[in-house]
Amino acid sequence: MVIQFDTPHSLKANDAFKAPLIEMLNEKLDKFDKQISRLEVHLSDENGNKGGVNGKRCLLEAHLAGMPHLVAINHGNSYEQAVNGAIYKLITSLHSIHERLEHSQKASKQEDATDIES
Repeated sequence: MVIQFDTPHSLKANDAFKAPLIEMLNEKLDKFDKQISRLEVHLSDENGNKGGVNGKRCLLEAHLAGMPHLVAINHGNSYEQAVNGAIYKLITSLHSIHERLEHSQKASKQEDATDIES
């Protein structure tokens, strides 16, 4: 899984800033490593210098092999909180897709078995 960051120029996203976020992403999305070909991490500060609650925004865009990409958005008081929340939402979507695919495959196998018996 390739992880790409997209941040505004005002955010100094150097390696020291990215490293813990990359570690968190890799750790929590490890189970889906084979399905996600590329993960784009879009970070922004919606409040700028004004401060405020939940001003940090994370948009995760997961590009899946052979499927449309998924997007998860979350806000937090810090970038770490925003990323963590977006990861949770992305994992929920990935589990949902996985379950739908399994259900579809089971239904297809049952139809095939019915066709053979007829």
